Amino acid sequence: MYSSFIPPRHVKIGDAAAFVGTTPRAIRHYHEIGLLPEPERGSDDRRRYGYEDMIRLLWIRKMADAGIALDDVRDAFADTAPAGADSDHDVASILERLEETLVAQEAELRRQRTAVQRMRTEGSRMGLLSDFVTSRLKSLPEGSLRQADLDNLLVIERIFGPLGAAVNATRYIALATDPGLREESDRVDAAEEALDDTIAVDDPRVAQVAAERHAFELALHAVIEDSGLAQSDDALFDSWDALHPATADEGTNEAGQATGRGHESMSAFEATGKMPYGFSPARLRCMQLAEELAAHESRRAVG
Repeated sequence: MYSSFIPPRHVKIGDAAAFVGTTPRAIRHYHEIGLLPEPERGSDDRRRYGYEDMIRLLWIRKMADAGIALDDVRDAFADTAPAGADSDHDVASILERLEETLVAQEAELRRQRTAVQRMRTEGSRMGLLSDFVTSRLKSLPEGSLRQADLDNLLVIERIFGPLGAAVNATRYIALATDPGLREESDRVDAAEEALDDTIAVDDPRVAQVAAERHAFELALHAVIEDSGLAQSDDALFDSWDALHPATADEGTNEAGQATGRGHESMSAFEATGKMPYGFSPARLRCMQLAEELAAHESRRAVG
């Protein structure tokens, strides 16, 4: 017995979208980007979709669901030849590129999940620093690191990479474990911050604070040497080299960053022009004088 139902030769965009499992807006977008040719229009000037249009829409939906970009879907349909070996080869090439992209995305998701797990374990923003840096700080008593310490390590890691930040973490380990040193650090920091825009660069206080900064850095260095932290720093370089062996095409730059890995690196000079600090001329002069004192001390030690 034959059914009395007679399928339509063409359907409107709403029916086409409902059958394919998409929306009229999406189909209109397909037309706009050249993915789907404009179909015939009825007497009411509305689009009408036939069997071939629906087949193409179904393939588009399947490929989009698989994660293939619409531009790649369009390329796959660009060849007007009948479906066959050539067109299948085009789709296979697109799928190969897609798989490579998905593999990279999976690796990135694993990295993100590891970072989130570290942050949950550490219970602070410290977990968002590289694992190489976080592992350097794990032995510290809870709450001994300040937010400003983590902020500084975050900036250092961005400029000099995980190895540079891990080495600089030694400073904050010493401060966190020596209350007297931390107190003196706070005093010198406050003196530097007081060198605001109201202080002239040749004000005697500038040179005085520079001398205090130099004296503090010498004291900090002595604590690091006496505590054995300096030897731990030496071991960091060996650990880094073991975890990130350089290849023929990959070396490490002057900041200790492996080239071609992670976020795009930048030189310290470039970073200075991109990271705002708002230091006054007096404070910048103080920093310069402290560096000159350190250089003089270094030359005297060598001589």
